[in-house]
Amino acid sequence: MGVNLHLPRSGTGQRTLRLWHVWIVLPAAFATAITVAVGAFFAGWDLLGAQGLKPERQLSATTLFDLVKLSFGVVAGAGALVALVVAYRRQRVDEDGALRDATRLHTERFTTAVSQLGEESAAVRLGGVHALAGLADDAPTPALRQTCIDVLCAYLRLPYTAEADLPADDADALHGYLALREVRHTVIRLIRDHLRLHCDHSHSWQGHDLDFSNVIFDGGDFSRAEFAGGTVTFNGAEFAGGTVTFDDAEFAGGTVTFDDAKFTGSTVTFDDAKFTGGTIFCMGAGFTGGAVTFNRARFTGGRVFFDGSEFAGGTVTFKGAGFTGGTVTFNGAKFTGGTIFFDVTEFAGGTVTFTSAEFTGGWVTFISARFADGTVSFISSEFAGGMVTFNGTEFSGGAVLFDGAEFSGGAVTFNRARFIGGTVTFDGAEFSSGTVTFNRVEFAGGTVGFSAARGNAPDGLLPPSGQAMPTGLSLPAVWHVIRP
Repeated sequence: MGVNLHLPRSGTGQRTLRLWHVWIVLPAAFATAITVAVGAFFAGWDLLGAQGLKPERQLSATTLFDLVKLSFGVVAGAGALVALVVAYRRQRVDEDGALRDATRLHTERFTTAVSQLGEESAAVRLGGVHALAGLADDAPTPALRQTCIDVLCAYLRLPYTAEADLPADDADALHGYLALREVRHTVIRLIRDHLRLHCDHSHSWQGHDLDFSNVIFDGGDFSRAEFAGGTVTFNGAEFAGGTVTFDDAEFAGGTVTFDDAKFTGSTVTFDDAKFTGGTIFCMGAGFTGGAVTFNRARFTGGRVFFDGSEFAGGTVTFKGAGFTGGTVTFNGAKFTGGTIFFDVTEFAGGTVTFTSAEFTGGWVTFISARFADGTVSFISSEFAGGMVTFNGTEFSGGAVLFDGAEFSGGAVTFNRARFIGGTVTFDGAEFSSGTVTFNRVEFAGGTVGFSAARGNAPDGLLPPSGQAMPTGLSLPAVWHVIRP
């Protein structure tokens, strides 16, 4: 009412209570009360439709008694107002004192838990991990909870030797590694459990920041976790062994980044994950081993970036995935080895771009994929090696753009593809070498355009001499001249 509370954070993250001086608060409170009373009086006057006051030449005993009661009422109201202001200030001071006591106790417990993380015994470290998670749940302020989470993430970022780098036939080193791995996986499990809780739950960690930068993962389970706020960072992380799963996870808000991450030996799965909002950055990530799967994942909103990533080994699969909204980009990505599957994937909305991507090795497949809506762009991409297959793919809606793409090596096949709707364009594409085939393709609708395409005609695209050009297919005039 007449009290202004300021709760700025101090350098330690603790909040400090500041109150205006009582000689400022009390006059402000009286002024507010008088203003409200006058407003109520005139509002009642207007509602009653009064035209004026009836003058009295002499005060009757009843009127005098009413004036005396009014005077005492004003005095009592003023006293009550003073008591209310003082009581409110005392309550705020008591609450601040309670918060200070809770913070002091939290700090003492925090110090004990952190010291346990530095012990040699893995059992003591496990106790410290669980103590920190419990402290985060009981933290009196969001800032103190974030501090506990930061320490748990920092523990994962400590130097760590993966099993593959251990000395051969060293039993002690192996036992130490297994004990340390158990502690690290417990940290991951506790974080996942708190991300599974609904954001309204008092122990949910959704909305807090998680920093896994440069962490070496040799396993871990983030399945069914919900990333609905805050910033989650896997920048520079290395997935070097075991299985890390994000199955059924939901990315509904906030920012999750895998920039410059290295997928060198783990199996990393995003099967049945839902990308419905927020932003996922995998820019500059390196896929050089192991397996990364997005099978049956649903991209229905938000933005997912694989820009500049290099797929040089291992297997990456998007089998059965659905792109029905939002934006997924592979701009400038390099496909130089390994296998990338987009088989049985549905492109039914949103935007998926491979603009300026380089396909120079490995095998990238879109077998039986369905392009039904939205825009999929391979504009200015370079197909210079390896194999890219669109066999059995159905183009039934939306737009698939190969404008300005360069086919200069490797093999790109559209065998048994069906063009029954939508628009597929190769405007300005250059076919200079390599193999591009359209064997047993069905043209039953839509538009397939090769306007201003240069170089050799793809194999199987031109109908035999004497047969009419399929409806919707347009080719450069020079290709008509060389029809077999």
